[in-house]
Amino acid sequence: MRTRLLPLLIVLLAAVLLALGVPLAVSVARAEQQKVVVDRIDDTARFAALAQFVTDAPGGSRTTSTDERLETLQAELTSYYEVYGIQAGVFYRSHIPMANAPTTWFLPQTGEVRAAFDEALLSRRSHDPQQVWPWERGRLVVASPVIRDGDVVAVVVTDSPTDSMRSRTLSGWLLIGTGEIAAMLLAVGAALRLTGWVLRPVRVLDATTHDIATGRLKSRVAPAGGPPELRRLARSFNEMADHVEDVLEQQRAFVADASHQLRNPLSALLLRIELLALELPEGNEEIASVQAEGRRLARVLDDLLDLALAEHSDADLKVTDIGALTAERVAAWAPTAEAQGVRLVADCPPTTGWADPVALSSALDAVIDNAVKFTPADETVEVTVASTGDTATVVVSDHGPGLTDEELGRVGDRFWRSGRHQNIKGSGLGLSICRALLAAGDGSISFGHHEPHGLTVTVTVPRTGRVPSPAGPTA
Repeated sequence: MRTRLLPLLIVLLAAVLLALGVPLAVSVARAEQQKVVVDRIDDTARFAALAQFVTDAPGGSRTTSTDERLETLQAELTSYYEVYGIQAGVFYRSHIPMANAPTTWFLPQTGEVRAAFDEALLSRRSHDPQQVWPWERGRLVVASPVIRDGDVVAVVVTDSPTDSMRSRTLSGWLLIGTGEIAAMLLAVGAALRLTGWVLRPVRVLDATTHDIATGRLKSRVAPAGGPPELRRLARSFNEMADHVEDVLEQQRAFVADASHQLRNPLSALLLRIELLALELPEGNEEIASVQAEGRRLARVLDDLLDLALAEHSDADLKVTDIGALTAERVAAWAPTAEAQGVRLVADCPPTTGWADPVALSSALDAVIDNAVKFTPADETVEVTVASTGDTATVVVSDHGPGLTDEELGRVGDRFWRSGRHQNIKGSGLGLSICRALLAAGDGSISFGHHEPHGLTVTVTVPRTGRVPSPAGPTA
């Protein structure tokens, strides 16, 4: 969830910063250009004041004072060009220069300079030039009229390079960009803290839910920060988990108590049936059938009690040699398999795992018993131990009739037995007990087809110890 929420927040923050940064950058560029334009307006006004009295047309009469003013104007323009590199000139209405710097610069026939000149002839200063951006190499042209006795007698024109202005604008933009990046990093850090604060209870709740779903019913959500609504949800979840655990404990206790309480009356009943059988003719089919059903009911009660104990007890986990333990159980079941004409083959290399030896032994007994029971004579049951990264596996494969895909989905359910195996003794609880024993130690059991026919059962146990869940303490 954090990977989906965080990019959304970052995009929104970036949009806000861009919405603030772009107008600011534009404002900086315009302010820099406006400052240059104002300076040029002041310069053209000063040159216009000097040129007011140097208004004789070329070829007309000139006085000594006029020549001195013209020389002063020319000197000012030359100095201005040499110091600032700005082309400047005073041009008569006839486009002939009164004074210019450099002296090779004349009024062009077209372009921005000519447009500004023509506009100034209308007795007004030229409009502000278009905005010049840092990536453009434009020039700033400003023109002001020289007015004498209410008439425009000449025009002062300046043509300024923009390198310095664009450099200052770019420096301002870099400063804004640096500020934007710093603000973005700060915003990302704040978003990380915010999403972590909001989602931490959700992660804890998710981890605890997973623990409970995998059989660790005592896991609870530890107190954590976050919004009040999520803290309230965590408390409600703990209350629900307590209630569910209480109900399951009551159910298990009922099954265990019922199984235990029924065993004594059933034993007494079987004993009376045995005494009754002594008084009936030998080989009576009805009494034999009653005895078989009684023994079957006794096995079901024993299995129910074993299942209740398996689900109720905590696993005593320790580092165990899975290979040695499996080899021991294979050796124990070898006489039974041999009596049924089944070959029991094992490949059990030393492999360590984290398991309860007693529970794992019981689970392997159930799996091997099942394989031997359903394997025809002269067939083989193969038991293989292997390690795959973080887990150790015991694979039991038989060459029996196997199960269909639909039956594979139900195998391991309580009291479920395939319709094709109803004549084989059993209660349908063996694999359920096996699953409960393995789940208590973070293990699992899975079922699959064995080619060309048969069933493959895989028992998996972790190779490392259980790490305490971040969801909270586990009792």
